[in-house]
Amino acid sequence: MVHDPVGIRSLAVSFPSIKRTNDYYREKYPELVAQAEQKSLARLFSLAGSAPINEFDQEMVPYLSDPFRGTVERCVLSPDESSLMLEERAARDALDAAKLTPEELDLLLVASIWPEQIGFGDAAFLARQLGLQGAAWNLDAACGVTPVALQTACALVRTGEYRNVLVVISCSYSRFFDEDDTLSWFMSDGAGAFVVGSLKPNQGILGTKTIHTATLCDIFFAKLTPDKHGNPRVHMQMGKGANKAIRETAVEQLRTCCEGAVAAANITIEQIDFFIFNTSTAWGASFCTHVLGINQERTINLYPQFANIGPVITVGNLYFAAQLGKIHENDLVLVYGLGAAGASSASVMRWGDVALGPVLHLNEPEEAVKSSLDISFALC
Repeated sequence: MVHDPVGIRSLAVSFPSIKRTNDYYREKYPELVAQAEQKSLARLFSLAGSAPINEFDQEMVPYLSDPFRGTVERCVLSPDESSLMLEERAARDALDAAKLTPEELDLLLVASIWPEQIGFGDAAFLARQLGLQGAAWNLDAACGVTPVALQTACALVRTGEYRNVLVVISCSYSRFFDEDDTLSWFMSDGAGAFVVGSLKPNQGILGTKTIHTATLCDIFFAKLTPDKHGNPRVHMQMGKGANKAIRETAVEQLRTCCEGAVAAANITIEQIDFFIFNTSTAWGASFCTHVLGINQERTINLYPQFANIGPVITVGNLYFAAQLGKIHENDLVLVYGLGAAGASSASVMRWGDVALGPVLHLNEPEEAVKSSLDISFALC
């Protein structure tokens, strides 16, 4: 199949001002830390009294002695910040990097976990902030939305109906989980954006495989509860079967999508130069490399620096892989994302001359390209 050269032209990321280490929770919630194995995070990630059943379990085992399950740092919105603010900053940086003005943008696609307004996605609000004149709408595929949004944007550009599409992804877990819920300890906030348009011949998206994740529909659910001012607030809680569902489905979802995308691109796994996974757990990178049988140096793991930022971790991994020189023009790159009650999706692309937004620096840049197999770093 001949593919029109359409793909990512620019990338940008944006993170909130607060960075929290594990010491914050040790000092503020010492009793909770001491009782962590009876709380929600430990219930989500444990062997549940059984022996390891697959690669997911095997890679998780070294982290089960840590009450934070391998989390080191996480980014959290301050009271005067919002996910819409992060979205706008990432969006403007991506447009600037692509040398585009808002007037030259034909379409804005936004995926927010979760939107600022109850019942409304952020697309129209962000379009107003940016002063856009074109179309804007919301996408939802949970934490698997990044490759889905990329697939959607590329398809729309290939039709010729749109030329320049801006995709904005955000996650603001801290607004929807209580701080004294141990689930919040492995979650983070942030935003990412990328411009999709025409590239040089033979570049861009070559193949995609997307499946639904109905098997994960019941692992989390939302409840409306009043905040301290009496205003309605979306509060997320974990379902009873979450542990079992995640452990039993992770391998098949990864293999199905990655092997399907590679087949659609008419290449082999061995030809992929670099892999981008949604490293939503400390062992996410090592799990994916184990299942696919690839060297850990062919991926990047930002979990120690950012924890679980939902779909944004995929954009972040792409951004820092490019910034650190791990991805070069014309490299074959595979991107995989997974979301509960959403989609599991992988895309293979030939990397273009992708412009980056303002350069951000990692505290431990070399560690970011190591797999989570380095337990001593992850548990520090």
